[in-house]
Amino acid sequence: MKNKRTAWLLALFLGTFGAHWFYLGKPLRGLLYLIFSWTILATIFALYDFIVLFTMDAHHFDRKYNKY
Repeated sequence: MKNKRTAWLLALFLGTFGAHWFYLGKPLRGLLYLIFSWTILATIFALYDFIVLFTMDAHHFDRKYNKY
C-alpha cells in the first residue's frame, strides 16, 4: 500500500529527481524527471505534483495508486 503522506513528502524534498513517481510505481515518469533534473522544468513540475498530491482526497489517492 502506498502512503499519501510519503508521496507528497518525496515530491516536496526529492521531486526534482522523480522520487515520488518511482515510489508510486511510475518509473518511466520518474526517469523523465531524473533526466531533466538539471533544468528548472523538473522543479516546477515537482512543485505542481506536490500541490496535487497534498490536496488530493485520500479515497481518490487510494483508487489511483493503490490497486486492491
